Amino acid sequence: MTDFDPGRRRFLGHLGLAGLGAIGAGSLLSACASSASGPSTGDASGAVTIQSNLSSPQAKTAIEKLVESFNKQGKGTASVNTIASETFRTQLPTYLTSANPPDLYTWYAGSVANDYASKGLLLDVSDVWQGLTEYPQSVKTLSTDASGKQVFVPMTNYWWGFFYRKSNFAKWGVQEPKTWTEFLALCETLKGKGVPPIGIGLGDTPWVASAWFDYLNIRVNGAPFHRELLAGKQRFDDPKVKAVFTRWREVLPYFDPKGKAYPFQEATTALLAGKTGMFLIGTFFADAAPKDALGDLDFFRFPIIDPAVPVAEEAPTDGFFASAKTRNATGTKDLLRYFASVEAQEEYVKSSSGIVLPVHPKAKAADSPLVAKGKAMLDSAAELTQFFNRDSTDALQPTADTALTKFIDKPDQIDAILREWQASAEKVFKG
Repeated sequence: MTDFDPGRRRFLGHLGLAGLGAIGAGSLLSACASSASGPSTGDASGAVTIQSNLSSPQAKTAIEKLVESFNKQGKGTASVNTIASETFRTQLPTYLTSANPPDLYTWYAGSVANDYASKGLLLDVSDVWQGLTEYPQSVKTLSTDASGKQVFVPMTNYWWGFFYRKSNFAKWGVQEPKTWTEFLALCETLKGKGVPPIGIGLGDTPWVASAWFDYLNIRVNGAPFHRELLAGKQRFDDPKVKAVFTRWREVLPYFDPKGKAYPFQEATTALLAGKTGMFLIGTFFADAAPKDALGDLDFFRFPIIDPAVPVAEEAPTDGFFASAKTRNATGTKDLLRYFASVEAQEEYVKSSSGIVLPVHPKAKAADSPLVAKGKAMLDSAAELTQFFNRDSTDALQPTADTALTKFIDKPDQIDAILREWQASAEKVFKG
């Protein structure tokens, strides 16, 4: 269900875009703008207020339809306040710590939720989980804070990969790579045809670069090291981390040079228009793509670098957590139970782009080859990670934004960049 703002976030914050002539970049960015600004406050009269980062058109429509369906059931009332994703991410701590905060928030499971819970900001929803007996233990664990309380209710997850248009790959006479060597060869071929091989949108969405760091780190050093690094148990100036950037430097010449100036939405517009070859992004990007473009989309997994490293994939889980200061805990929990249902998750998938995956094990995903391929990739993975800030904290994400964008600009300064990153990270970990 996402509008990935990191980290995503993220479809990302779960689980938007079109340059096909149907809508241009300007209209797209306008469509993704916030429908409201500032927090909508809790309602003691009984209406549950939802602060949502799902601002791309289809995702915004999908969550609004869910709320409308809930209100028709007569079990309570709710309203949605939609905020542009980047604004939402930066303002979330303010929302949660305000005197009269919104009741419910779209955001992420895992470490990022645990971080807010550790500060006493999230509502204990363990009693909601008592009714979610069909959910797997792995999902429950992801929704549990360090004290053992459930603080999050998931609704969808999604995958990341290198997305491309099948018609363009056919036109260019290229195929999906499986290994890093094949990937470099593909990039060289596309560059030779005058096509910037790799799209990237760093404009006001610098967190997109974190996907490159995450994937290179889990491909080179493995998921366990990656998690320890993001938890402060390893150092960013470790030689193992430098090895990640050594690999990254190999593909920097193939990045779209314009991609540093515009956000991921415009990078996706360029991809769909055939102005770039492929884009490492989450499925949330398709929420603002024309429906008739979805059938031409395909993806391949991030290439294998070291066959000895167990294959991990990024699979961010999106859903909701609630303010500990809600004045309507009962109504908020009733709404969470609805969002966790098969009915709600299938309706959300249907109303959105359709290439997110419902978390409820009995809810049906969209019947498409793209979704089946994504689900199969996640099912075959030895391990799953979330995304940089989801596996760490929202507070650590800006340190990555600074370090990674600086590296892309000045790759020859990697030693100094990693020392600075470590120093910045230490300040975050020390609080």
